[in-house]
Amino acid sequence: MFISSFATKSQMGFRQIIRCPNLHIKVAAQSLSHSQPAASTTVSNPKDGVKLYVGLSMNSMSDCHAINHSRAISAGLRALKLLGVEGVELPIWWGVAEKEAMGKYQWSGYLTLVDMIQKSGLRLHVTLCFHGCKQENIHLPKWVSEIGESEPDIFFADRSGKRYKDCLSFGVDDLPIFHGKTAMNVYQGLVESFKTSFSSFMGTTITGITIGMGPDGELRYLSQQDQNKNKIGLGAGEFQCYDQNMMNNLKKHSENHGNPNWGLSGPHDAPSYNQHPIINTFFKEEGSWETPYGDFFLSWYSTQLVSHADKILSMAASSFSDTPVILSGKLPLIHSWYKTRSHPAEVAAGFCNTVNRYEEIIKAFHKNACRMILPGMDLLDEQEPNELCSSPEMLLEEIRDGCRRNGVEVYGQNLEIAGSSESFEKIRKNLVGGNGIEVFVYQRMGAQFFSPENFPLFSAFVRRIKELELELDSDDLGGNGRDSVVFVPGKNLKMQAA
Repeated sequence: MFISSFATKSQMGFRQIIRCPNLHIKVAAQSLSHSQPAASTTVSNPKDGVKLYVGLSMNSMSDCHAINHSRAISAGLRALKLLGVEGVELPIWWGVAEKEAMGKYQWSGYLTLVDMIQKSGLRLHVTLCFHGCKQENIHLPKWVSEIGESEPDIFFADRSGKRYKDCLSFGVDDLPIFHGKTAMNVYQGLVESFKTSFSSFMGTTITGITIGMGPDGELRYLSQQDQNKNKIGLGAGEFQCYDQNMMNNLKKHSENHGNPNWGLSGPHDAPSYNQHPIINTFFKEEGSWETPYGDFFLSWYSTQLVSHADKILSMAASSFSDTPVILSGKLPLIHSWYKTRSHPAEVAAGFCNTVNRYEEIIKAFHKNACRMILPGMDLLDEQEPNELCSSPEMLLEEIRDGCRRNGVEVYGQNLEIAGSSESFEKIRKNLVGGNGIEVFVYQRMGAQFFSPENFPLFSAFVRRIKELELELDSDDLGGNGRDSVVFVPGKNLKMQAA
């Protein structure tokens, strides 16, 4: 198998040979005779256990509806099929499918790609992305951006007025700003068009759909928008409530609460993006977050997030109720400052600091019969910088406990391409045993995924999860099986008698 290593993270090609001498493939062996062909190698999946998916590259589809790197994707699909992976995950972008005009959908490229996946014999999990991605030069639909030029408050804004234009503000969920339609209306329009256009694949090739819920597809405010993703910062981020529509909502809430002055702005003493969050600021010990005003504001801020989750999950659940696909949404794992009382990074992202901080969000998932995708199953506390007071392991367990109490099934993802045996072992421990993880999506295909450092480790991880061993499948043996054969890697492909 020839797999590439290009300079960019999302490309694949045919340049580098990766040898996998220890790839164990289970053989469905049959007895041989002069009239029968030699046994063929197949990969059999266990009847129970974790279903493993691998995400396709973010830019698999161009905005001109052509498949990027189609030959490389085809080679990657074959490699995953041989390895015994259940399927792949495909991001479908709002800015590609409905680029030019509201209600004008273009699915031709995605249909071709889904057909390619179907012919490979793999399953497909689709993610409907209602956000953009600067790293891949993927934006919101052109017609949405044009509305944003005259109505900038359709986008989130921070305290300084800086706007995040790759996701719509939750403040427009129910406002008829988009040619007489609300944001929920236009989201539903794309969902219904997708459902109709891909109906022949539903339940057979397409087995699951994740609905985008916010920045990067996750249910959160983009509180960290000013930070470099490749650089660890001490800041917890800023509140994203300063677009006029969110502020109008806050003003009404404060008036109903009997404190109209509390609705004039967000917290005046909240930290900036890169400011240390627990020294002389809103989040310090006995700071403003613990006052009646702090409780008022943070409750409102998180309620907007919960409300958005319920609306978009209800819309998706209603649209797909007559299909056999499983619906899911993604929660972030914001673990910086987890060991502090105020939990500033989580709070700035919209997760209220109460005893059961994630309970209301989990209940929204349960109400709409949706699975919850949790990333970060590859992270270890010991690898986190001490100065961030971080604990991804404790936060992950807290959310999973809440899901268990409320009957919400959890799907898993890694946060980074692991590249180390320790990270893969951490993923494995999070999946096996009594943890109840049915689906794990490894993110994502590209040069780094197929690199000599990562791909052999991923192959070993798949073998261990699915317990693929070099053994005879006794159910397929003819007679007493004495004439059956297998191919043994590393033995010059010599046929060995059973």
